[in-house]
Amino acid sequence: MAIYAIGDIQGCYDDLRRLLDKIDFNKKTDQLWFVGDLVNRGPKSLETLRFIKSLGNAAICVLGNHDLHLLAVAYKHAPVRAKDTLRPILQAKDKDELLHWLRHRPLFHYNNDFCLLHAGLPPQWDFAMAKKMATKVEKELRGDNYLKFFKNMYGNEPDQWSDNFKGYEQLRFTVNCFTRMRLCDKHGRLDFKYSGVLGNQPKHLIPWFDLPHRKNDHLKIIFGHWSALGYHHSNNCYAIDTGCLWSGQLTALKLGTKMHRISIDCAGHRMVLSQGLIMPVKIGHNRPLCSE
Repeated sequence: MAIYAIGDIQGCYDDLRRLLDKIDFNKKTDQLWFVGDLVNRGPKSLETLRFIKSLGNAAICVLGNHDLHLLAVAYKHAPVRAKDTLRPILQAKDKDELLHWLRHRPLFHYNNDFCLLHAGLPPQWDFAMAKKMATKVEKELRGDNYLKFFKNMYGNEPDQWSDNFKGYEQLRFTVNCFTRMRLCDKHGRLDFKYSGVLGNQPKHLIPWFDLPHRKNDHLKIIFGHWSALGYHHSNNCYAIDTGCLWSGQLTALKLGTKMHRISIDCAGHRMVLSQGLIMPVKIGHNRPLCSE
C-alpha cells in the first residue's frame, strides 16, 4: 500500500483532483494522509469535504485551524470572517453529516514510521504526551459537551506548557500547538504573530522543529500550516504546505524509506463576497500571507 501525505487544500478541490490523477491514486490500494485545513479561503470547500469523506478508510485527515474554525462558526461560537468561504457548507443539505464527520477527525495520527499533524508540537512533549493531549481534545470534540469546548477554544493564552495546566487551559494550549504554532522562543513560548518566510522572523524566535533539546526530535513528523515556509525538511520534520491557495503548489509526499515528493502548480484562488455571491480572485506570486 502506498501512503501519500497531502498539504493544505483549503477548498482547492480541482487542484486536489489533478494531484490525485498525477499520482495515479487508487482508493483500493493507496491511502491519503491530509495535514488538515481541508476548507476555507478556496472556492470549493464543500466539494472537498464531500469527496474526502467519501474516501472512507482510504483517507486519514487531522484537523487544522480552518477546520476547527468551520466547526466553531457552524456551532455559533465564532463569527464568519470577511475572508471565509464557508457559506456553501453551512447551507448544504448534508451540513450536519459533514460537520459530524469533521468533528470526529483526530488531531494526531501515527503509524510505526510517521506522525501526522497540522502545525507542530511543543518541545516539552514526547510521543506519549502528544498522544495523551491529542486524545483529551478529541474526547471533548466527540463528546456530549463539544459546544462548551468551542466556546472555550479560542485564545492565545497560555502560550507556554506547564504540567500544572488543568481544564480548558490545557485543552486550549494543546489546540494551539497542534493547529496554530510555527515559532517559539528558546523556552518553547509560542508566537502567533509571525507567519512569513523562514529567516526574516524576529531573532529570538525559532521554528518549533529546530528547537534544541526537543523531546520529540526522534519522531518523523509530517505537517502543514506554514505556507510561506513551503516544502521544508529539517530534523525529521517535513513541511508540505506549499501554498496551493496562494498560487503556489499542492504537494503529495510519498512516505517510505525513500521519500518522494510530487507537486502540481496551482493557479491560486482567494474568494471574496460580493452581493451575497462567492467570487473567485486570482492571486499573483507576490501574495499576502495568511496570518491565521
